[in-house]
Amino acid sequence: MVDYFTQHLLSFAIWVPVFSGILVLFTANDNKPNSTRWLALAASVISFLVTLPLYTHFNFIDGGFQFQEGFSWIPAFNINYHLGADGIAIPLILLTSFTTVIVVIAAWEVIEKRVAQYMACFLIMSGLMIGVFSALDAILYYVFWEAMLIPMFLIIGIWGGPNRVYATIKFFLYTLLGSLLMLVAFIYLYLHTGSFEIVDYYQVQMPLNVQVLIFLAFFVAFAVKIPMWPVHTWLPDAHVEAPTGGSVVLAAIALKLGGYSFLRFAMPIAPDAAHYLSGYMIALSLIAIVYIALVALVQKDMKKLIAYSSISHMGFVTLGFFIFNNLGLEGAIVQMVSHGFISAAMFLCVGVLYDRVHSRQIESYGGVANTMPTFAAFAVLFAMANSGLPGTSGFVGEFMVILGAIEANFWYAFLASFTLIFGAAYTLWMVKRVFYGEIANAQVAALKDINKREFLILATLAILVLALGIYPQPLTDMTNATVTQLLSHLAQSKLPAALSTVIPAGL
Repeated sequence: MVDYFTQHLLSFAIWVPVFSGILVLFTANDNKPNSTRWLALAASVISFLVTLPLYTHFNFIDGGFQFQEGFSWIPAFNINYHLGADGIAIPLILLTSFTTVIVVIAAWEVIEKRVAQYMACFLIMSGLMIGVFSALDAILYYVFWEAMLIPMFLIIGIWGGPNRVYATIKFFLYTLLGSLLMLVAFIYLYLHTGSFEIVDYYQVQMPLNVQVLIFLAFFVAFAVKIPMWPVHTWLPDAHVEAPTGGSVVLAAIALKLGGYSFLRFAMPIAPDAAHYLSGYMIALSLIAIVYIALVALVQKDMKKLIAYSSISHMGFVTLGFFIFNNLGLEGAIVQMVSHGFISAAMFLCVGVLYDRVHSRQIESYGGVANTMPTFAAFAVLFAMANSGLPGTSGFVGEFMVILGAIEANFWYAFLASFTLIFGAAYTLWMVKRVFYGEIANAQVAALKDINKREFLILATLAILVLALGIYPQPLTDMTNATVTQLLSHLAQSKLPAALSTVIPAGL
């Protein structure tokens, strides 16, 4: 039994939360919501524990796919159920399963209606997102990629705010358009290889013009998901209308699907195009870092400010990808994991205030630290991490990307690091207005500090943010071999010398 479990770790990681969600959905009693909550919590904890052996059994020296398993799914089209994970995928799988536990606990007292459906959506979505990180067959990947939209659509559409219908339709249409172009790229590759195996695509030799088209098809799908400027406008609307749990999963996990997919598909399948278009990708990343940070400065809604902050921080991720060196790429991966912790924590902090005051507007608060000192301490810590304070996880990833950018081009690093000032500006502006000064109104005066459940959630995230900030080596050790192997593959680019001289890795 133990051998069977270790041979099918990824299948358990995917299907335990999916079937647990279905179990919660069909065994729940609306008259006994507490039993549903406990069942969902048990399911989420078991789902998290199932993923831990992926770390404990991981071979840190092997940069390839580990824990592989599979069988023929649709033989007529050579479609397989093929799973595997490497040093890039496993940290994101662990982040997904952990975040699901946090979301279930966070919704304990907040969600009072349709509790079973709410919990089931997050459990099922967790398994589907792990499927995206694990799939080594293009069609299997595409099925998981599309299927995870359904529970997120329901979460925003049912438990969201007053404009939830607009936000869900916008979110769905943006993602669907990009996904269709990605499917076209898969079909083209299938016609040239007779396979939907992702590793087979890495060996395909294509001329530069074809690679550019393939890369752009992937780019549309993944840029929307990250999201990159200028296809970012769906994210602030989705965050504002989503319930707290929906915002946490969107920021902590869903955005990472796009970043991960760049490393799994667009760059290794079309390496020449990745080099050729790297200047444009870096330009879009820097625009996201600079422009979106300025947009965040003028926001009056806390959720919208954090949403724009997420877009700016993800700009560091794509910048790290396309400078093609170890520091940049590893820094981008650290940044993805770090942003998962920090953004989740910040949205949970907004949720704590919203549950008490029912307002996300910065002007509705002031002097919160006087009535909620423990909560304010956590919120300020996460705000500092969001600003890139040394000693927190927010510093490590961005610092590594900036160091990598210096190796590629000093001005990339200058623009990116200069923008950290804007990040500190909009974050500290929000902190000052919300938490410090005199108590602003009677609602703030009546606030009570966080309870044990909220303390547990925020303390856990605070420990992780500090641990990754002080000692990131367990994460970088896991990613190092895979990043080295990926960069070695990208270095074999057949880009003509004349073009590589004009656009080596920049504008």
